[in-house]
Amino acid sequence: MTTLRPTAAKARGAIEFAAVTKRFTGGAVAVDALDLRIAAGSYVCLLGPSGCGKTTTLRLLAGHELPTTGDILLDNVPIVGLPPARRGTAMMFQSYALFPHLSVLDNVAFSLRMRGVGKVERHAKAHEALRLVEMDTYSARLPAQLSGGQQQRVALARALVTNPATLLLDEPLSALDPFLRGRVRAELKRFQRELQISFVHVTHSQDEALALADHVVLMRAGRIEQQGTPEEIFDRPRTAFVARFMGGHNVFARPDGSLIAVRSNRTHIADHGQPATVTGVEYTGTGFGVTLAGSGAEEFTVALTEAALHARPVAPGDAVHLAWDEADIRPLADSTAAGH
Repeated sequence: MTTLRPTAAKARGAIEFAAVTKRFTGGAVAVDALDLRIAAGSYVCLLGPSGCGKTTTLRLLAGHELPTTGDILLDNVPIVGLPPARRGTAMMFQSYALFPHLSVLDNVAFSLRMRGVGKVERHAKAHEALRLVEMDTYSARLPAQLSGGQQQRVALARALVTNPATLLLDEPLSALDPFLRGRVRAELKRFQRELQISFVHVTHSQDEALALADHVVLMRAGRIEQQGTPEEIFDRPRTAFVARFMGGHNVFARPDGSLIAVRSNRTHIADHGQPATVTGVEYTGTGFGVTLAGSGAEEFTVALTEAALHARPVAPGDAVHLAWDEADIRPLADSTAAGH
């Protein structure tokens, strides 16, 4: 396995957003008074639905957008106003944006060429970057002669050739098939760990964020709804939005109007409890997912083992009750009205 950088190397890429707001023409606020600190050498996923501000946040860090107010620091250096090439960041786009008429080597060397680096030096650095991602033997090929996974590695090498302190990734796995996505996900995590630079990765995929991130930042309407480790975000959601967006949770309203969340795999079909009607039963390969309709428009899910379903069979149309253990309750900050 190729070693990208000695593990004793000092971590780079500490990032700070200080009261950053981005307001577009017409008054639309994409990022709203954002305060965020990212530790050097960490893998951070900006997660959230479309329009939540995650991509704008990435573009502000890259220098492709300027904040309306606030400041951004990279390794304690203010970078607002600096052009992208002088920020110490590199962007890896969703489309890879490889030049079809250039060889793999010249694609990787292109940013160095734009900086005026001589041909011998830029090709040497491009070969080194390609070796890092194990693509040096493909240096003479054109992008069309590569698979999707190989093209992504070339795009990664092109981003790393400038030796950035932070790599910015905009939905980098969305174009890959599920099998390849899993492999590339593992490679990205390995690259980040060995390089010891910060990766800031925009995604709308909860699974992707949970698998990759040291730190998840879940955004909503230009603000941070919740941030923390993947385990904290998933197992201890603070609001109904977080519980529903992350999935794997049921949100229940108590008689006093407060809300609670209970994980789907810790919600049980029982003789007494929350009334519900079975609407579907789906085999998942490791068990069964049972979908149920509650009062109003609320929908619940229960994850059952094969043994549990066979011991107590249910079918669409069955009236059942849902129950849970007190220890599995996660109180939510919302009122019932705010949770919907």
